[in-house]
Amino acid sequence: MSDRAVLHVKGRVLVGPDDVRDELWVVGGRISYERPAGARDVRTVEGWALPGLVDAHCHVGLDAHGPVPDDVSEKQALTDREAGTLLIRDAGSPSDTRWIDDRADLPKIIRAGRHIARTRRYIRNYAHEIEPEDLVAYVAQEARRSDGWVKLVGDWIDRETGDLGACWPREAVTAAIAEAHRLGARVTAHCFAEDSLRDLVEAGIDCVEHATGLTEETIPLFASRGVAIVPTLVNIATFPQLAAGGEAKFPRWSAHMRALHERRYDTVRAAYDAGVPVYVGTDAGGSLAHGLVAGEVAELVTAGIPPVEALSATTWGARRWLGRPGLDEGAPADLVVYEGDPRADVRVLAAPRRVVLNGRVVSQ
Repeated sequence: MSDRAVLHVKGRVLVGPDDVRDELWVVGGRISYERPAGARDVRTVEGWALPGLVDAHCHVGLDAHGPVPDDVSEKQALTDREAGTLLIRDAGSPSDTRWIDDRADLPKIIRAGRHIARTRRYIRNYAHEIEPEDLVAYVAQEARRSDGWVKLVGDWIDRETGDLGACWPREAVTAAIAEAHRLGARVTAHCFAEDSLRDLVEAGIDCVEHATGLTEETIPLFASRGVAIVPTLVNIATFPQLAAGGEAKFPRWSAHMRALHERRYDTVRAAYDAGVPVYVGTDAGGSLAHGLVAGEVAELVTAGIPPVEALSATTWGARRWLGRPGLDEGAPADLVVYEGDPRADVRVLAAPRRVVLNGRVVSQ
């Protein structure tokens, strides 16, 4: 398409779960619901259109061993794009991916800076590894470097106890989260287990990743404070394999990981039923492949979240939460077109018919 070409998307345009329109137009890379006067070079795409999908826990520029070269980061971003993911909240990366912002053909990224972890309490080469007295300073640093988010590692295996354990004293996270908020950033934290959650929520955290340790005691606290969770169920599926690998050295940790895995669906459904905001994230980029967003939506449905709500967790609701537009008049034309109605069957998301990014058809 030339810069002057007009894209006509017709069929069913899902502006919201109940706001369904017959067509939209893309002029100059932006959405319009009025036919442009004198349009001649028009390309038509037909089907069911959704806002570009959101992966709210993804790592571009990272693999199982640490930072990756730019060409690998590019392949990761392209894989997500082909799956219909056009907005990524990068939940921690040691790589500088700002160059992606200059590429109109790659997904838009909201960065959380680099992970902040306790010394020797996280995956090697991923995080700033520090002690509690330095937490406020590092949170301030990443708040300034990021796109409005900071990522803490809230718990990890404690080799002294042989099990998952909280990484930070309450007073340290309270001061650090207050500093992030003062600088206009939100804070999220990696948490598998139970014992870090109350301190983090009462310290004012905005989101928790994975949140497998939620219980009937902490779920109401999350709901009352409006703390979101990103369950990453496609990643939690790997817990039995991880547990088997650590059985001999850390049997207590291994048993704990299996238990968290076994109750994962009940945990997510209980959180949703209590009113905890739930969003889609895959945790791609560590040991997990990119492009798994459709699988994560399907996992939320398996957990008992209604299909339309699971769809919103990667479209309308997720974009509102991250402060980015959907299929709004004048918004950048980032959308995905499918053969069927994804509200009726979220498995439709696994086969995008067309992907449109910044008004251009980039996948077909």
